[in-house]
Amino acid sequence: IHGAGTTGVIVKFTTDVDAKSAAFAEFAKNIALQLAAGNPPQYVNIEDVPAAAVEAEKAVLIAQAKNDPKNANKPENILEKMVSGRLGKFYERVCLVEQAYVKDDDLTVGKYVAATAKELGIDIKVVSFVLFEKGEGIQKREENFAEEIAKLTNK
Repeated sequence: IHGAGTTGVIVKFTTDVDAKSAAFAEFAKNIALQLAAGNPPQYVNIEDVPAAAVEAEKAVLIAQAKNDPKNANKPENILEKMVSGRLGKFYERVCLVEQAYVKDDDLTVGKYVAATAKELGIDIKVVSFVLFEKGEGIQKREENFAEEIAKLTNK
């Protein structure tokens, strides 16, 4: 639970350590904090991103590159290489393990996971996560006041 109860996070890990270990509990809390702290990702790993989402992002990036006057005379293969480089930013935005770690900007979350696993002498893998926002899922009823009055007056 984070932000005075406005955000809740559940993270699933696979590991061979006792989940009640203080070191692992601190690690798990830090990963949950990462998810709750700011720009929540949609996926855990690059491999989890659907091919359709990657292709859609590539199409947007290629269109942007082609519309830039500086790139007007560049061949298609050069544009492809430019887009490949820019896809890294896309993955940083949508994949948890590619994001900059909130407690140390020099690390990605993936490097933090690897460093903690090495420190504890275990394997750790982030499997999935769910992020909850207070009030999420509560839909406000939309009512038409005029129709309600008409029903009450039988008109």
